[in-house]
Amino acid sequence: MQIYGHPFSSYTWKVLIALYERGAPFQFMTLGPDHSDNTEFVARAAPTGQFPVLVDRGRVVIESAAIIEYLDLHHGSAPPMVPADSCAAIEARQMDGVFDDYVMAPVQRMVAAALREEAKRDPHVEAEVRAALDKSYAWLDRWMTNRTWAANEVFSIADCAAAPALFYAHWAFPIPAAHAALRGYRARLLARPSIARVIDEARPWREYFPLRGRGSPD
Repeated sequence: MQIYGHPFSSYTWKVLIALYERGAPFQFMTLGPDHSDNTEFVARAAPTGQFPVLVDRGRVVIESAAIIEYLDLHHGSAPPMVPADSCAAIEARQMDGVFDDYVMAPVQRMVAAALREEAKRDPHVEAEVRAALDKSYAWLDRWMTNRTWAANEVFSIADCAAAPALFYAHWAFPIPAAHAALRGYRARLLARPSIARVIDEARPWREYFPLRGRGSPD
């Protein structure tokens, strides 16, 4: 099995966390200027060249959530990242979407803005991203009150999504101290071995994060 991605990519993290949780063996295919063959493959495999991409016995799977569900079916013996119970699966998928769409997506919008030439930057982006994250942080703090994990009180695809989303969001737009439940959840995530591993593997690329300097990553 091969996973195409980059160690600093948030959506690659989602899949790597699930792989480490499941103990599934794989070959990591790094993307970048020094790996043009891998980058060209992903450009053909995914609609806009997005990653990660999984290749397994001739099967190509794109989109991090779909890859994680594929791993549940075919690799490793750990409990599934998406619960087998249909009702529990709804909550896990719901929270996977919340972290992707309402935490990671705004951060990525800010990253994209920071990478543009200064003359071409939208002056409203930062305020809009901050407002969106303020709402998400408040909602998530209420959601995480008296919870250990984000869905069904078991580690799941929701937490695979939460770890990179909250790692990068807090680095760029620190979670207010008043949101103790959310900050405590982030600390639990960062302490989990599978997540600590992906964070450590990504350290060599930290200097390239365009929003660094706003807060502490961990």
